[in-house]
Amino acid sequence: MDQRSQIQEFLASRRARISPQSVGLPVAGRKRRVPGLRREEVAALAGLSVDYYIRLERGALTNASDSVLQAIARALRLDATEQAHLVDLARAGGPSAAPRPRRASPTAIAPQLQTVLDALIGVPALVRSPTLDMIAANSLGRALYSVLHTGARTAPNLARFTFLDPRARQFWRDWDEVADDLTAQLRAAAGANPSNRALTDLVGELSTRSDTFRRLWARHDVRAHGRGTKGFQHPVVGALELRYDLLHLVAEPGLTMITYTAEPGTTSHDSLSLLASWAAGQDHGIDENQTTS
Repeated sequence: MDQRSQIQEFLASRRARISPQSVGLPVAGRKRRVPGLRREEVAALAGLSVDYYIRLERGALTNASDSVLQAIARALRLDATEQAHLVDLARAGGPSAAPRPRRASPTAIAPQLQTVLDALIGVPALVRSPTLDMIAANSLGRALYSVLHTGARTAPNLARFTFLDPRARQFWRDWDEVADDLTAQLRAAAGANPSNRALTDLVGELSTRSDTFRRLWARHDVRAHGRGTKGFQHPVVGALELRYDLLHLVAEPGLTMITYTAEPGTTSHDSLSLLASWAAGQDHGIDENQTTS
């Protein structure tokens, strides 16, 4: 991923979504040839010279001060995640970024973290990497994502499943929203760690094999949800509407723990209990097979 191109495309995509009217700029005069704001309008809103902003948008962002980045963020109305992404893009190519070692995506968790996952009774829980690999889960978490684990020889990847597996459109009750969110999360991860080879390979694979991913990736959206709701169509228990919470693990940099819960008294709560019973039966069957083998 060329850093200068990433900077140029991100800033261009952000100004394209802002109408002149929304920021109080006049629209009379010559016909506008670009959607959203022109570069000179962003420069004026940020308090920068036009020539300087044009250089920044063309990729020369690495030496920009924090105050300049903040001014651009205000002019483009970036949210907190987008502003963090802008800083990541700017600093990734700067002198301070040169000594940083390549950070590979983690492929396993510490045993004590697996103990924590297994202690969450009645709560599906998993740990995923920045490349959206599900590298660990408790029993109920594996049961919730059983369609991904079936036949998998390596850690299932949420993005690869969503865009390349035809079962995904049935499994996710709102496939379009999930696809959009996962792409935006990968885009944010790419800005934070552009040297991650596994991430680059994954984006290349998805771009080659999925027209939808390629279109969403080109939008340069970045997103980081801390909590929300997600709808599943589970092959065993049917429809589930679950609340999720994301926990970033300080002791495991780059890893995210996700837990799912259902509102008490709802059909989803009953279905989650049924799924737990099914999962216990699956685990019991595995234990028996291991004992008799």
